Amino acid sequence: MNVPKEIKCVIFDMDGVIIDSEEIHKKAYYETFASIGVTVSDDLYKTLTGSSTINAFQKLVAHFKLDLDPEELVLNKRKRYVNFFENDPTLHLVKGVEDLIKHCHKKGLTLILASSSAMVNIDRVFNRFDLNKYFTAKISGADLTESKPNPEIFNKAASLGNTPKENCVVIEDSDNGVKAANDAGIFVFGYRNPMAEDQSLKKADFIVNNFKRLHKIL
Repeated sequence: MNVPKEIKCVIFDMDGVIIDSEEIHKKAYYETFASIGVTVSDDLYKTLTGSSTINAFQKLVAHFKLDLDPEELVLNKRKRYVNFFENDPTLHLVKGVEDLIKHCHKKGLTLILASSSAMVNIDRVFNRFDLNKYFTAKISGADLTESKPNPEIFNKAASLGNTPKENCVVIEDSDNGVKAANDAGIFVFGYRNPMAEDQSLKKADFIVNNFKRLHKIL
């Protein structure tokens, strides 16, 4: 798929694209896994990246045949994530993404946030780093009936952006997110985040490891 000739809407993932939070999500997940006595392999964890937390725990409960409520596990993990988020002063935006957001906004492009995270986590990030003023809409995992890699999130994002899909692009750092964009029929930039080296991004239409490269395209 070629880069759209006229880009009007940019759809951003959040974790690993806007905020370098993959590591604290992973810490929170693995603390939760330890608390319920399960050992999750790297390969199994890789399949959860990009999914909503409820979807991840539904998979794990089924995988390990656990007699546990996935929603309780979500709350358990969320408390741990919030603790890391609020007590980790090193948490920062992904390098170059703030400049890219400002660049796109200045050009009059419509910006949509499409994340599997809970809205409480999205708002926590957007308020801490003052990003709300740049975005037209934000979609969370709770707004969806299916999680990534289902294309629902990007179909909804294009609709909320009031933009035909052929004039939209997605920026993603996970294979689940890339597949969701592929299946929605939207051009997807794969961002190679050093914190997510286990993601191949091989199905992305264009891969970048530096957001400055997108200034010339967007």
